[in-house]
Amino acid sequence: MTWPFAALWEHALPYGQFVKDSTAHCELWTGVYRLSRIPAWAVEAATALPGRFRLVVLAEDWCGDATNSVPVLARWAEATANVELRILRRDAHDDVMQRYLTDGTARSIPVVIVLTEGMDELGWWGPRPRALQEWSAAERAKGRSKAELYPEIRRWYAKDKGETTIREVLAVMAGSHHVQGVPT
Repeated sequence: MTWPFAALWEHALPYGQFVKDSTAHCELWTGVYRLSRIPAWAVEAATALPGRFRLVVLAEDWCGDATNSVPVLARWAEATANVELRILRRDAHDDVMQRYLTDGTARSIPVVIVLTEGMDELGWWGPRPRALQEWSAAERAKGRSKAELYPEIRRWYAKDKGETTIREVLAVMAGSHHVQGVPT
């Protein structure tokens, strides 16, 4: 069976509508979005790729990782002529979430599904930048709680400004782990 990405795209919400309908962490969603500055390299690298891309993001408004990465991706998509972004609420689309489980078991979000304009899946990214995910897993293995780690995670996101997320999503778009012209 071919996955119905076209139907999912039609049901997905534009970023502004998702935030307008949100009830949790609305101030974080709007604040991160307002403060996001997209570097020129990020727009140039995406526009240099052949074709158009559609990013379907699985998220929920209460998710701290989503509040730190999705607003940046939304700004980037707005600044990039060949990238569009829409959001599906994870809890309303469990069948989709089941395809993108972290480590095959966790319903972690956000998940960014990268599609071509023709709705072919190129791959997916999530739920965090690789380095942050590895650090968090190592700290959890030491017995630290999510609540204890979250202030450090927020600081990591604030210092990174979404650039690592953009780099990693670009790599999925390019079909490789390295995108030419993207600083590392």
